[in-house]
Amino acid sequence: MEKKKNLLSFQLNADDFLPATADEKESLVIMRESVGFWQDGFRRFKKNKIAMTAFVIVAVIMILAFIVPLFYPYAYEQQIKGSERLGIMEYSASELDRIAAGESVFPHFLGTDQNGRDYTIRVLVGARVSMTVGIIASALILLIGSVYGAVAGYFGGNVDMVMMRIVDVLYTVPDVLIIILLAQVLKFPLQNLSKVPGFGWITALGPNMVSMFLVFALLYWVGMARIVRGQIMVLKQNEYVTAAKALGATDGRIIKKHLITNCIGTLIVTTTLQIPSSIFTESFLSFLGLGVQAPMPSLGSLASNALNGLQTYPEKLFAPAFMIFIIILSFNLLGDGLRDAFDPKMKK
Repeated sequence: MEKKKNLLSFQLNADDFLPATADEKESLVIMRESVGFWQDGFRRFKKNKIAMTAFVIVAVIMILAFIVPLFYPYAYEQQIKGSERLGIMEYSASELDRIAAGESVFPHFLGTDQNGRDYTIRVLVGARVSMTVGIIASALILLIGSVYGAVAGYFGGNVDMVMMRIVDVLYTVPDVLIIILLAQVLKFPLQNLSKVPGFGWITALGPNMVSMFLVFALLYWVGMARIVRGQIMVLKQNEYVTAAKALGATDGRIIKKHLITNCIGTLIVTTTLQIPSSIFTESFLSFLGLGVQAPMPSLGSLASNALNGLQTYPEKLFAPAFMIFIIILSFNLLGDGLRDAFDPKMKK
């Protein structure tokens, strides 16, 4: 007869410490594997079909704008004699004669402009210029805005008050007027700079484009600075910041290693949403004639030049306008997808 154990006894039961059997091990349920912040974010991003579609479209546009022009048989500034104002998939008389003679002639998918330049390559190079401006401008905004906002949010007090009042003043500065003024001021220095070896690529952009980059660096970072400031003011209250101070970490190291690193998801999302805004600004200014200088094309300048022949050659306007539309829409949808994936507040 089995002896009953006294419930008030402190005697341990040896059977409770026996190794688990195979059946008991299989009965254990693993709820979810351990994943990091980036792994979880990318998994959530891949489940968003709209964002993934936008990502594929952006990748295709990147290939068309940056890789295809390297192998395209026509150059964006090349003028083909006798091929002025050709329609979609049309050939000039000389090209028809070459085709009749058995020679292979690459077609003009979107025709040519009034100077006989292939319009397809000009749209592709225009997309490359617009996207390059958008990406570089967003990188400048990210660099300046994140550093400025992090310093203001971390130190707070009078430092934050003075720095934010400067931001408020910059919000009131008219950007288009500054671009026009800078373009006039930089015109002669850039002409002298063209004589210096290694600076030809700067002068090729023209004073309007250089002034546009300066305005992006001087004015457009204020929104990013406010977003980063708000994030830093919340993060600096955490225990790991107090521990870093106790261990003797400098303010610069705390901002760089602990604060900015922990809001990197917000920075990526904000930068992605800033790219279409910068592209739209560049296209708008180029449409007004304040963008790249001829013969370098931009989507905005192509749309502006196509207004004169809108009724006769509407595709000359629709092609750059559709490219601007699809680029801005894709980047906006991509940014929304990244926000849904990496913003902790969006998690269910």
